[in-house]
Amino acid sequence: MFEFIGHNPFLFTLMLVWTLVWKGIALWTAAKADSKKWFVALLVINTMGLLEILYIYCFSKNCKCNEEK
Repeated sequence: MFEFIGHNPFLFTLMLVWTLVWKGIALWTAAKADSKKWFVALLVINTMGLLEILYIYCFSKNCKCNEEK
């Protein structure tokens, strides 16, 4: 892992920023929705932004895919 970081500092920084941005947005959304279980899960589990994106667009209360047509 440390060898990867040493050889690819730009890629590592890009992945770090990507993860932090999505995690911040997802945590903010979960906190506003008073979803404590999702907040803790999003805080603890690191999936490079995948779980955060799924929460924002599929599982949050404000998600349009939960609305019935």
